[in-house]
Amino acid sequence: MPNLFDPIHIGDLQLANRVVMAPLTRSRSRGLLPGAMAVEYYRQRATAGLIVSEGTQITQQGQGYLDTPGIHTPEQIAAWRKVTDAVHDEGGKIAVQLWHVGRISHTVFQPEGQAPLSSTSTPAKGKTFTAEGFVDVSAPRALKTEELPGVVASFAHAARCAMEAGFDAVEVHGANGYLIDQFLRDSINDRKDAYGGSIENRARLLIEVMTAIAAAIGPGRTGLRLSPVTPVNDAGQDSDAQALFNHVAEQLAPLNLAFLHIIEGQTGGPRDVAPFDYAAMRERFKGPWIANNGYTREMALAAVAEGRADMIAFGRDYISNPDLVRRLKLNAPLQPMDKATLYGGGATGYTDYPALAAA
Repeated sequence: MPNLFDPIHIGDLQLANRVVMAPLTRSRSRGLLPGAMAVEYYRQRATAGLIVSEGTQITQQGQGYLDTPGIHTPEQIAAWRKVTDAVHDEGGKIAVQLWHVGRISHTVFQPEGQAPLSSTSTPAKGKTFTAEGFVDVSAPRALKTEELPGVVASFAHAARCAMEAGFDAVEVHGANGYLIDQFLRDSINDRKDAYGGSIENRARLLIEVMTAIAAAIGPGRTGLRLSPVTPVNDAGQDSDAQALFNHVAEQLAPLNLAFLHIIEGQTGGPRDVAPFDYAAMRERFKGPWIANNGYTREMALAAVAEGRADMIAFGRDYISNPDLVRRLKLNAPLQPMDKATLYGGGATGYTDYPALAAA
């Protein structure tokens, strides 16, 4: 039986174990660039089989929160190269999460104070993190049909930038009520064009994005994160989430992607928020499968041993336990996370959590 700590080959990547560090927004990238603290933060966590970076915007329009990094300019490429070099020097592997928040944004982040872009012009009921603290998101503008090829091209450009920055792979953020999810769900997508209405139409942008990235950098370095039933960021339940995401899995299967990363239930919340058959979706995808959300050590060991997932992603536990793989292997206690230092700030609550030996 496979073990959580066994090596695994996914796509073009050979990984030391099956523990994934999930993407974690920390809002510490001044000037939209990861700095010296980020280099140390990711270096400390390089024993993960695969690190997935914090959400990293593909364009300025993709930004939704204060001090989050980008991966679309030469300066951002150079800054991320220091991070990837540090992870590789420790023997680790790292993917960048390609992010466009869509309507979960504010005019202060948008070029010339324009409205955020989405599948819809309906505002989300939600807040975002700005220099003024948490504020209501701004009303969006629905993307025109003729603008969507440019969105696809922006994702592909960011993926090429990621390769130049030394990342081993990319993970497209298709989850948590952000732009791609805003197209997928009929609870948000109210379009009348070829990207709205039917399941096939609502999945169109996602499939075009994944196809373009796979062509740009190779499918073996291309992954995707989805959250079929999470309600976060005012993402209401789709009228038939099972049919929608089964279709998505079927459309993705021929691309031979490196992995599909699935949030089970509500992101950071109850796993049983809505009924969903993840095994049925996985059967249609057939490629490497990363499971996420609230996994304990025991749950993770069982899921991998029983073949319900190939890898397990841990989020919050990685904030306060840089050596999580070792702690899981030894069944050692986990350090608690300080919620007050999650977003913004300096090294406190970011790079000062001690490893097991030091603790």
